[in-house]
Amino acid sequence: MFTTEIKQTTISKPISLSGVGLHTGQEVKLTFKPAKADNGYTFTRVDLDSNPIIEANINFVTSTQRGTVLEKNGVTIQTCEHVLAALVGLEIDNVNIELNASEPPIMDGSSKYFVEALESAGKVDLDLFRKEYVVKSVISYKDEKSGSEITIIPSDRYEVTTMVDFGTKILGTQNATLNNIVDFKNEISNSRTFSFLHEIEMLLNEGLIKGGDLNNAIVYVDKELSKATMEKLKIAFNKNDIKVKSNGILDNLTLHYPNEAARHKLLDVIGDLALTGVRLRGKVIANKPGHYVNTKFAKKLSDIIKIEKKNNVPIVDLNSVPVMDTNRIMEVLPHRPPFLFVDKIYELTSSKVVGVKNVTINETFFQGHFPGFPVMPGVLIVEAMAQIGGILVLNTFENPEDYLTFFAKIDKVKFKNKVFPGDTIIFKCTLISPIRRGICHMQGYAYANGKLCAEAELIAQITKVK
Repeated sequence: MFTTEIKQTTISKPISLSGVGLHTGQEVKLTFKPAKADNGYTFTRVDLDSNPIIEANINFVTSTQRGTVLEKNGVTIQTCEHVLAALVGLEIDNVNIELNASEPPIMDGSSKYFVEALESAGKVDLDLFRKEYVVKSVISYKDEKSGSEITIIPSDRYEVTTMVDFGTKILGTQNATLNNIVDFKNEISNSRTFSFLHEIEMLLNEGLIKGGDLNNAIVYVDKELSKATMEKLKIAFNKNDIKVKSNGILDNLTLHYPNEAARHKLLDVIGDLALTGVRLRGKVIANKPGHYVNTKFAKKLSDIIKIEKKNNVPIVDLNSVPVMDTNRIMEVLPHRPPFLFVDKIYELTSSKVVGVKNVTINETFFQGHFPGFPVMPGVLIVEAMAQIGGILVLNTFENPEDYLTFFAKIDKVKFKNKVFPGDTIIFKCTLISPIRRGICHMQGYAYANGKLCAEAELIAQITKVK
C-alpha cells in the first residue's frame, strides 16, 4: 500500500436521482451523501428498519449472475457496479449511497447520470491522504471454464483494456481501452449495458428485467425473432412495434460508439474492481470479462493487497547513496549517540520518509537487555521510528535546528517480531494528515529480516526553541 500526497475526496453536498431498478422494476430513489475520510463506499438501505449499511467490499459479493450483488446480514444491494464505476471514474474516494430499495436505478444502462449527479454535487478534499495499491508484479486470474482472464501489470497510472468476443457474428470481436482514469467521464461513462435476444427471453421467463426498457439496454439479435417473442417484447418494453435494424440491434437504438459493448464491459470492470476497497495503480487487461471473473479477480487482488499491507517492507538498496547520511541527519535532529537511532535516510518526500538503523552488539542497551539474550527494547524501536518521523517533520522547516518535536501521543502500538544484534531495521513513516498548528500525526512501521517487527501511530508537537 502506498500513501500518496493527494488528499482523499468526498462530495460537497447530498445529491439525489430517481428511476427504476433493472430487475426489480421498483421505483427507487438514490442519494449520494458526503462521507468522512477512510469511509470508502457504503450503501445504506433507508427503507429498512435501523437503516443497515453494506460496505462496497468484495467479501460481501454473493451473486454475479445478473450484475454484482452484495449481501450483509441478509440485506442485499443489487447491480451496484455502474454506481461504483462512476465514483472511481471521478476519483471520489468516500461516499455513502442511500437507497430506498435493493437496486440502484438503471437510468440509461450506463454510469452517465450518476456521473452528472456527482459532478453537480461538487468534490471537496478531506484531511487524510489517499492510499493506492501500486502493482509491482503481474497478477492474473483465469476462469478455465469460460476462458475469461484478467491480468494487472505495473503501470504509472490506472488504465484498463477490455477484449470482448462472444463468438457471435452480430457482436464480433471488440476492444476498448481507457489509458487514464481521468478520461472515464468522456470516453466510458455513457456506454450502456447490452444483452443478446436469447438472454432477454430467458430473463423475461424468469420474471426479471421488470425495469427493462429499450432505452436502457442494447439488445443484439442473435437469433430469429419469432412472432411469439415479438409479442412478449412489446409487452415487456411497452412498445407498439418492435423492429430489428440493419445493424442487428433491436428497435431503433443508436450506438454511441461502434465498440460500445466493449466499453461497457470496461465500465463494469472498473465498478467491480472498486470492491477491493483501494485505489489501483496498474494496467488491467481483461479478456472476455464478466461479473463472475471480475469479482473473482477482485477477491484475489484484495487478498494479495491484505498480505502485502501486513508485510509491506519498503524496497531499499542499502548499497545506494542515501538521501541523508549520519552527518546530515545530525544537522536536522538534535539527538546524539548513544541516543541517535538513525543511520541513513533513503527516501524523503513531503509526506513519507524511509530510513535504516543498523543494530550492532555494541549498542549500550544490550548490556542489560538482556544478558545472554540480547534483544532490542521495543520502546527504543518506537523511539527510532519517532526519530525517523522527526526528520520528515523537521525537514519541512527552513531552519530545522531551531525546532524540536515532542511526543504528544503514541497509539495502536504493536510489536510483531524481535530485533537482534546484526539486524538492519528499515523504518517507514507517513503522514496520516497534513501538519497543522504544529501537530503532526504519523503512521510508523519498522521491518527487519523481511518482516514487520513494530508499528505505531505517532502524534508529536513541534516546538520552536530558538
